[in-house]
Order: sequence, then structure tokens, then C-alpha cells
Amino acid sequence: MMVAGGTGGHIFPALAVAEELRGRARSRGEGEPEYDILFVGTGRGLEDRVIPAAGFELRKVAAAGLKGIGGLRRLRNLFVLLRSAIETAGLLREYQPHVVLGLGGYIAGPAMLMAALRDIPTLLIEPNAVPGLTNRVLAPVVRVAAVAFEPTARLYGIKARVTGNPVRRAFASVPPKPHAPPFTILVLGGSQGAKAINDCVVASLELFVRQGGCPRFIHQTGEPDYNAVRQAYQERGLPAEVRAFIEDVPGALARADLVISRAGGNAVAELAAAGKACLLIPFPGAADQHQLANARALARAGAARLIEQKDLTPAKLVAEVGALLAAPAKLEQMERAARALGRPDAAERIADLVEELGRQR
Repeated sequence: MMVAGGTGGHIFPALAVAEELRGRARSRGEGEPEYDILFVGTGRGLEDRVIPAAGFELRKVAAAGLKGIGGLRRLRNLFVLLRSAIETAGLLREYQPHVVLGLGGYIAGPAMLMAALRDIPTLLIEPNAVPGLTNRVLAPVVRVAAVAFEPTARLYGIKARVTGNPVRRAFASVPPKPHAPPFTILVLGGSQGAKAINDCVVASLELFVRQGGCPRFIHQTGEPDYNAVRQAYQERGLPAEVRAFIEDVPGALARADLVISRAGGNAVAELAAAGKACLLIPFPGAADQHQLANARALARAGAARLIEQKDLTPAKLVAEVGALLAAPAKLEQMERAARALGRPDAAERIADLVEELGRQR
């Protein structure tokens, strides 16, 4: 059972592990383990589309968060969490999983707790440098924690395994790109887009044009900003591919000289596995500033440049992008640093842990 509802940062790592397990089952002979994989999620947004499209069953349960809210809304969400626990307990009785894998988020807490109470082996994936509230609360009860960053392992003690964050194999297969004009910039604001990044990129277009040689853009906007951003490029007659959501991210990365991105755990893992130089703009509202911690980890390694959103202006964005595109050797150095951080075998390592826990069950 894979508990992975919410954003792409929860869904895609779980899908990478699920696909690894499914691939193993197909390649093995008779008598070897087979896998029946059930996803449990909220059924809202992205997961309702991508999980069934990947060929996996999705069961939906109630979900609500508690962090950062108060009053009647907090009280109401406490009742929703109780409902989550009851619904996930019912799924555990019905499905009888050998292993429950969770990635944090609203439903992971109740599901992993109920599994632990039934003595079902639990495997937690922590993709960020700073664990979120749910994953911190679950630290005492999970059987094993697969973490992406070495310092994070301290929270989980002997339960921790430093595996990296699982990404699809296609990311590790992104080939190096020779850097020469016309340059291409890929803008990724996460699976739901990022308004602050969208607005700043649009406002910077006139500055790029004035400097001569505006780069080409591949821009994932999210649904809310799609029409406005597409119109902004069209009005200026600039070459751009604007998508609300990019299905083939590895293909887009292969064409990019530089990536402008948020810094969620999944995003930085994909960029590292693909070996892409990036300019990271962490989401300031991320729980416990985990995106800022992720971005700092890549920046310290020389794989990324960091602009905090409070400092983000069109002039600063254009200056940073211009300095990097003017120095192809610097881009190549950042790409080597990114690949050194990447753990393209993370899905395989976590699949090994799933099998190990399954045998215990």
C-alpha cells in the first residue's frame, strides 16, 4: 500500500518505486515475489489523473491538515483526521498489505500510524533536507525511513537509510547539452505552478529583449496562470512553449541550458539525477522552510544558484540568468556538481527495502 496523496512531490516518488517493483515482478521467473500495489490518496488534482494512467489502482480517503490553522477550522480538520484514520484502518483490514509506504502529507500520518498499530511493516520516504511535521511525528513508529539527505538521517537514528529521493529512470538518462546560442530556459514552478515565478519571468521579458537575444522559454505555468503567461509571450512575439503541465519533464530538461525552479524534494532530486544547472527560488510558505534548506544544500555543492522569493525581482533574475548563460563552462561545472549529488538508483534501493520488509511480514 502506497500512501501518496497531494502534490507531485508525494506522488511521483511513490510512482517511481511502484514502477520499479512492477518491473522486477515482470522480469523474474516463477516462484519469485509478485506485487499487488494499491495507492491511497485524496483523489484531488494531479493524483486522480497520473496514478490510474500509470496503471495502478487509487483508493480515496478523507484528508485535512492541521499545521498553520486554528479555531473552528482546526477543530473541523481534527474530525477529518479521525475519519482518515477510520477509513485507512478499513483499507488495511480489506487489503492486508505486507508493507505500507508513506511520503508524508495529510493522509500519511493516520495511515502509517494505523499500520504500525497492526504491526504491519512501514517504510517512510523523506525527500527533504528538513522533514515535515507528519514525518517528524511518525519517526518513533515507522519501521524504516528512507531519506534523501545525509543530515536528515539523524532524526530517524538506526531506522534511517540514505537512499536519495526516487525519481523515474528517464531523468538519469537525460544527455548533456552543448551550451551555445540560442539558449533555452526551462521554467518549472512545481506541478501546480508558481505565481511569483510566473509573474517575475513575464516581467523580465522586456529586459531580456533590451539586452539582445532573448532566450527561448519552455514554461510550465500551472492551470491558473496558463492563459495569462501564454498571452504575455505571444504579445511580445517571443519563442516559447507554454504548458499548464509538462508530461515529459525529462524531455524538456534535455533541451534546456538552465532551469528556473522551485526547490521541493522531488524537484531537486530530478534536477540532480538529470545533471542540470538550476536557479532555485524556494517557496517561502513551505512547511518549516524545507524548500530553502533543499536549495541551500544544492547551492553549497555548487549545483545551483539561489534567489529567495523576497529578493526576487526582474532585474535580479535577468542578471543571474545572463551571468550563467554567458559562462558555458560555469554551467558545465554546475551540471557535474548536480550529477555528483544525484542518486538515480534511489527507487531500486527503496524497492530493496520494500522487499526486505515484506519478507518480515
